[in-house]
Amino acid sequence: QDLGMESTSLDDVLYRYASFRNLVDPITHDLIISLARYIHCPKPGDSLGAMEKLCRQLTYHLSPHSQWRRRGLVKRKPQACLKAVLMGKPPDNTVDLSGIPLTLKDLDRIMAYLQHSAAHIDTVELCFTELTDDMLLQLLPALGTLPHLTTLSLNGNRLTKAVLRDLTEALKDPKKFPSVTWIDLGNNVDIFSLPQPFLVSLKKRCPKQGNLPTILEFGEGQVSDLEGQDG
Repeated sequence: QDLGMESTSLDDVLYRYASFRNLVDPITHDLIISLARYIHCPKPGDSLGAMEKLCRQLTYHLSPHSQWRRRGLVKRKPQACLKAVLMGKPPDNTVDLSGIPLTLKDLDRIMAYLQHSAAHIDTVELCFTELTDDMLLQLLPALGTLPHLTTLSLNGNRLTKAVLRDLTEALKDPKKFPSVTWIDLGNNVDIFSLPQPFLVSLKKRCPKQGNLPTILEFGEGQVSDLEGQDG
């Protein structure tokens, strides 16, 4: 119902009630579009297995990272891992704290490390770290000043939609998060879609990437035409 898929018309699903145009990530968006097409417009010869495969992909995508399972790390990483990560230059320019349960006491150490290694960081992984709104707000100043940060993964935490206001305001300032092109907020408490100003601010940081599939696509010419009609 939240996705507008309760209607029996595919046009309603894809256009009239398409609240999932602003979904938290393009992969989820594409999988749900494909699922909607299977449900509403099954082609002759389409097997139920194809739809089941889509459902499995969606579940898999919204589950904890697959590499954790391969390494036998489905359970939380020990706290000792935090100390190991916060030593030396980040490997592959990535600070990977995923799977380590963080506390408020850990944040000072993390912020000090981010500031010290700022020139060598382009990815920060904070997935499934039990991050709350207050914890993220405490980290935001340090994250926002990383000059080369392109990817920030915050999925699988305890974040709520209330924190989107602060994130959106931060993204409106071109001096903050200057290089970011991707923020993953999937699989959190109640964040199912993202504000348009949030997505537009992200898009301004990566104009060469073209249209983000999570933004309602309106060319500047079309908008001007509509404004002219309104006038």
